[in-house]
Parts: sequence; structure tokens; C-alpha cells
Amino acid sequence: MTTFDANGITLERVREYVWEIPQEDGMRAPARVLASEALLEEIKEDKTLEQIKNTTHLPGITNHAICMPDGHQGYGFPVGGVGALDAENGCISPGAVGYDINCGVRMMRTNLTYDDLRGHEEELVDSLFANIPSGLGGGGVVEAGVDTVDEILARGVDWALEHDYAVEDDLLHCEDEGMREGADPSKISQKAKDRGKNQIGSLGSGNHFLEVQRVTDVFDDEVGEAFGLSEDQIVVLIHCGSRGLGHQTCNDYLRKIEQQHQGLLNQLPDKELAAAPAGSQLAEDYYGAMNAAINFAWVNRQLIMHRTRQVFERVFDRSWEDMEMDLLYDVAHNIAKKETHTVDGEERELYVHRKGATRAFPAGHPDVPKAYRDVGQPIIIPGSMGAGSYVLRGGANSMDLTFGSTAHGAGRLMSRTQAKNEYWGGDVQQELEEQEQIYVKAQSGATVAEEAPGVYKDVDEVVRVSDELGIGDKVARTFPVCNIKG
Repeated sequence: MTTFDANGITLERVREYVWEIPQEDGMRAPARVLASEALLEEIKEDKTLEQIKNTTHLPGITNHAICMPDGHQGYGFPVGGVGALDAENGCISPGAVGYDINCGVRMMRTNLTYDDLRGHEEELVDSLFANIPSGLGGGGVVEAGVDTVDEILARGVDWALEHDYAVEDDLLHCEDEGMREGADPSKISQKAKDRGKNQIGSLGSGNHFLEVQRVTDVFDDEVGEAFGLSEDQIVVLIHCGSRGLGHQTCNDYLRKIEQQHQGLLNQLPDKELAAAPAGSQLAEDYYGAMNAAINFAWVNRQLIMHRTRQVFERVFDRSWEDMEMDLLYDVAHNIAKKETHTVDGEERELYVHRKGATRAFPAGHPDVPKAYRDVGQPIIIPGSMGAGSYVLRGGANSMDLTFGSTAHGAGRLMSRTQAKNEYWGGDVQQELEEQEQIYVKAQSGATVAEEAPGVYKDVDEVVRVSDELGIGDKVARTFPVCNIKG
């Protein structure tokens, strides 16, 4: 097959798993979709292709807009989208980052095996659910005043280290060591800070979760050893973001763009792509605010990890240090960062927007933590609560193909409303426990229905395409044991 037709959009096959929507009608660059034909059949079912095509109208778009194998319809900019916009002559788009700034994942290793956990599943899932705040609204591990929120926004995980919620090793195994430079708490509104101050250390709702998993496969022994992963090992995966603070920050800046940059907005085919021109005061303000919200999200996941360590200590009657509950890595997948990339033989500074896409820097890149620089940056790709998740490493082709990016998960197949019409939460829980020995606990049955395994694409296929393209190489696969959700 050399072309693929989808609802009036024709994609041309560049090479295996790489499809291009040619530049036309106001597009400033082509759009590319990285997918197998099976994934394309699913991607075409919503507005993903239209949205990735629309993103090419953003000023400063470089090379091409890219949709990852897990792509699906989002707010303006598709989830699974990557757009590199010139930091001098382009723009920065809150819609291309998303409402949940620095939604991301972290994985914690342990020296426990699956046999160590057997018989403790129900006690563990109940204790995690009771001790880790989740669901809509307030409640966190820490409830803080605005001064504390400002400190968290400015300092990130360094604040958690000072207050004994982290150890030095946690910072060394986090993207940017858990602190974004250029964070400016003064650019976050009081309303956003008020929404965040009682949510520090909380999962929230939707697709956010904490999952205890067992490693079922190690595909690359050398990299697996460097990552500290071995078969039958127990690990913990945490997926959440910046909660109400990030959502309010995105909303605040979308409204400001509507007021101050209507001219640029009118040039775009979708108002949800709202962007501030590079070099404008509003672009600088948003970048400072976004970096601060990124720090907030890292602290949020750090406090959840801290509380998880405490729960494991009580359930297994051992110290977390004795169980070697160390952070493997924490990586964002809703973010826009100033990065330097080689374009047409020249180095250029770009705002690399990754919305539902994971940074995937290869071995040798200076931004990869020292512990992993020889093998490449860890990438964590969650599946559904009934399927496996994956640990990858940054692939050798990622810088050339995707500005150092790959997928962030399985990607949704159906909306939350459709999922609730097709699944009953109690049935899903019962089937997972009886058929797969997976223990799930959530605030409501509706949440479980929204996140039922059948709601998501095949994560194995998503990861296979990433691996085949050399943008994210398979290292290990995990499978759920216990899962808590909001």
C-alpha cells in the first residue's frame, strides 16, 4: 500500500510505518503519522488526522508535525502529537501542551518478587487506596499555604528533598533532576495556586493511577541490568500530573491569548490551537508558568511515591531502603521545552511540544541522566489496567525522526461516555481479579468502566512500531498486580 485514505485526507507512505500528509492549503509543513496500517485504521476513526494536519498551520513549525502510534483526538492538538516550533520566529501553544501540564509517569523499582507479594494483594491495594489521595477535588499528602506552593513551583523536587519527602537519588533519576529552570511562580494565577494547594500528593481522576506490577519479560539484558530490571521483579508505576493548578494555568493563558493575540488566532484553522508568538511577553509569561506547573507535577508524583514507600513498609514490615524502592525514572509527556536540535545541518532552538508523547533521547545525549547515558534515556509506556506496560530506552533514530520523542501509552479507542455505555465497572473489576489476578480499587465504578482494557489500543502494537522505527527500543514488559484509581 502506497497511500491510505481516511475521511478525505490522503496519507502517502514514506517508508514502513511512516505516512505523510503532504503540505497544502495554508500548511506550513507536511504532517507525519508513525503507525502500522492496523493502527491507522483506528486512528482514522476520530479527528486525529485532521488535528495533526491543523497543527502544521502554527507559525514556526519545523520539518513536520508528527503523530505517534498511540495518537487519538485531543483538545485542538492531538494526543500523541509532537510539534517543534521555532523559539525565535515561531510560537508556543498551551493547547499543544494540554490542560494537565506535566502529566507524566514514574517507575519505582523494588527487590521484591511476585512470590513475595502473593497473599498480600488485597491488603496492599486496600492500604494504597486508603493512604494515597485520589479522585476529584481536594486532599493531598501535604496541604500547604500559598508560600509553600510558591516554593514548590520554583524549586520542584528540591523542595521535597529539603522536607524529607525525597532522597538525593530521586532527583538524579528524574527528568531535569525534578526542577525546570525558568519556572516563575509569579506567572501562575492566585486561582490556580488555590486549586493546587490542597492537592499536593494526589492522583486525581480519569486515566491517572498507581499500579503495582511484575516484570514479565526483559528483552535487552544489558539495558535491563542498567535499568535495574529483572524478570519477576515487583515495580510501581505512578501516572498523574499537575492537578487543578495545571488545568487552571492552561485555561488562564488560553483566555489571555484570545484577548491579546487575536490576529494569530484568526490565522489558525482551530481556535483550540491558540498560541502566543515567540518573543512576546505572553509567550515568556506562559513559559515561566508552564515550567512552574511542571515542577508542581514532579513534586506531586514524588509525594505519592513517598507515601507508597510508607505503605510498603507497613504491609511488608521492612524499611523501603531494605526493599530497595528506588526511582528508576520520571518522565513528562505533556510539555513544551526549549531544546536545541539540528535542522538542515544547523542547530536551532525550538519549543518542542510533546502532548501525550514521551521524550526519548538516545545514548550519549547530554540531557540523559549520568546513570543511563551509556544506554539511553528510560521511557515508560503504560498500557491499560488489563494489559502490560513497557519500559523502553531512547532509540538511535529518535533525534532524526521525532525530535527525540516516542509514544506515551496505548492511546484511547473510545470516549469516556462511550466506555461507560459499553462497560459496567463492577463487572470489569470482577473479571480482572478472577481471570488475570489483577486487583483494582477505585472511587467509583464509572471510573473503572471509563478505563476498561477494551477502551484502549493494543499497547503491544504501539510499542512494536516504536521499536521497529528505532525511536524507542524495547527493554522490558510489565503486567499489573494491583491498581488504584480516582
